[in-house]
Parts: sequence; C-alpha cells; structure tokens
Amino acid sequence: MEPVNDKNIQYERARKRVKEIKGFYIHALVYVLVNLFLILAKSIKYDSFETFFQQNQFWGIGLWGIGLFAHGLSVFLPNFILGKNWEEKKIRELMERNRNLKV
Repeated sequence: MEPVNDKNIQYERARKRVKEIKGFYIHALVYVLVNLFLILAKSIKYDSFETFFQQNQFWGIGLWGIGLFAHGLSVFLPNFILGKNWEEKKIRELMERNRNLKV
C-alpha cells in the first residue's frame, strides 16, 4: 500500500475533478443528441411548423435543460451554494462529533 502524501492527495483530487467535468460533458452530449433526435422525429410526424411548435412539445427539453444547468453549476461553481471548502469543514465537524461521542 502506498503511503499517503501530499502528491497522492492532490492527484486524487485532480482525478475526481476530471471525472466530474467528464460527467457533465457526457450529460450535455446526451442532452443534445436525444433532444435533436426527438425534435427530428416530431418534425417528420407533423406536416407544418405551426403544429410542431406547440408549447407542450418542449416541456421535456426545458425541464431537462434546467437539470443540466444545475449539473453545470455543481461542477463549475461548486462554491456557489455551499461555500469554499464546505466538504472538508463538514468532514472535520462530523469527525469531531464522533470523537466526542466515544469519550
């Protein structure tokens, strides 16, 4: 087993960050591809653009878009909601609480 040192910790953080960014890009790609397919499939079904561009046709795109936007915020602005170093502070708080309970 490798000893825990600063370089290993930095590497693991960087690896986790890359995994988060890659997950967002995959999510965005799936969003675009699925919605393009659905739009094309619906446009073939309708004869005129008038019936195609109805409000109820785009609810899924809009709601999924909100989810994609929230995913992007969590990946690229993680400090936006929970603040800087929130995760480390919470871990230390829980460890301290557990240490106090055992005493």
